[in-house]
Amino acid sequence: MATVSHEFKRIFVWEAPVRLFHWLNGVCILVLMATGILIGNPPAFMSGAEATNQYWFGITRFIHFATAYIFTLNMVYRVFWSFMGNKYASWKQFFPYNKKGIANTLFVIKDHVMLQNEKVYDFRKNFIGHNPVAAISYSLLFILMILQVVTGFALYADNSTWFLPKMFSWVTALFGGDFNVRFVHHLAMWGFAIFIVIHVYLSMWHDWLEGRGEISSMFGGYKFVRKERVKD
Repeated sequence: MATVSHEFKRIFVWEAPVRLFHWLNGVCILVLMATGILIGNPPAFMSGAEATNQYWFGITRFIHFATAYIFTLNMVYRVFWSFMGNKYASWKQFFPYNKKGIANTLFVIKDHVMLQNEKVYDFRKNFIGHNPVAAISYSLLFILMILQVVTGFALYADNSTWFLPKMFSWVTALFGGDFNVRFVHHLAMWGFAIFIVIHVYLSMWHDWLEGRGEISSMFGGYKFVRKERVKD
């Protein structure tokens, strides 16, 4: 049986600002989750040491708040780059809601999620940037990020003297009290946890199945694409 080989070209997809946002966002989310769990449910223990040497909870809170500022600035920076970057970084990538985008979304759900592969695979469905389902999921993730920032600063407002957290004081009244704000903030954290598991799994799955450099592209920026898909 003859072996069919295809020629691939190396395409620069993810610019340095996009890759920086990706990894910085991932680190921030993990740090915020770890410190947030400790803040929400601090472990109790008895110690005879000096109180000045047992300031771990204060340090935990500081790390959480400092990381939250980095997380927020990183998010704003990504919004800015969605207007300045290449077509793969553009905000338009995250709204595949025209006729073609909806058709491609249904294809990805059928092929990638339901695993109902077509007998003759259309290589044009190998999306160079984000596939439509990924684009929608990242749009939802961004909404989740905004929700975390808003509720997080609302919880911090009473303990801060700076104007930025104070700008979100109205959120507490909108949600009906601190308890509800904390509940939404905590619930959204588990949304991030679920997203991370799915994101890592699908990235590894695509890298193994397609062999186009899905994971390495977030380090070097390049993907491998079939030559006939590339417009010179």
